[in-house]
Amino acid sequence: VVLLLSLLGLAAAGKLLVVPTDGSHWLSMREVVVILRQRGHEVVVVAPEVSLHIKPSKSFVMKTYPVPYTQEEMDEVFKEFLLTSFEEGSFLERFVKVYENMKRLGNLSASSCGHLLQNKELMSYLEDSKFDALLTDPVVPCGVILAEHLSLPSVYFLRGVPCGLDFEATQCPNPPSYVPRAFSQLTDHMTFLQRVKNLLFDTQNLFLCDFAFDPFSKMASEFLQREVTVQDLLRKGSVWLLRLEFVLDYPRPLM
Repeated sequence: VVLLLSLLGLAAAGKLLVVPTDGSHWLSMREVVVILRQRGHEVVVVAPEVSLHIKPSKSFVMKTYPVPYTQEEMDEVFKEFLLTSFEEGSFLERFVKVYENMKRLGNLSASSCGHLLQNKELMSYLEDSKFDALLTDPVVPCGVILAEHLSLPSVYFLRGVPCGLDFEATQCPNPPSYVPRAFSQLTDHMTFLQRVKNLLFDTQNLFLCDFAFDPFSKMASEFLQREVTVQDLLRKGSVWLLRLEFVLDYPRPLM
């Protein structure tokens, strides 16, 4: 019995690879990473050399890789995105500005991911390290691609994924007749005309998804050497940990 208990103690700790998304996404995830380290898990965080908040810590091993942009360039892109997000105005004005800034931010994220996957030295280290699982925020699907390459079970820690891909990947009901869309300022109690308006808001996904996820789908197909989409990879997530606030968000089915 003593031997079995000692083995269980050894099995309790694992080796976790973390591929975070910068900004507030990391600030939320960092608290989880710190607690996991306190509980005896070995944690390795992979991040670009240029970042907003992802910095070295005693709570984890940090592996960085070079990227083709400066700290000043990245700070400016994030600043413009945040300012646009809180601006007032008509839907069309906000949509155009958000579209432009999301495109800039998306290009930055895709560039960073591409340099990670092409970094042979770092990739060799990750392949040889024998991790037990990968923790990531799939709003930037670089960690999702890496989990597939390393054949690791993936844990998603997220607020949501643009274009409703998290709903599609999990087959969670998301009908526009009941679920309010982003920027619509609607609730889950809508009149008929409001439901029509909500459906029109849903069409923006046809434009947003193309530039937001197509670069990652192409990158994943080239890197994994087979045709895949981001949605295909998202479906393979082992655990989805959703950061929801039940006062702010509408009720969702339990999965």
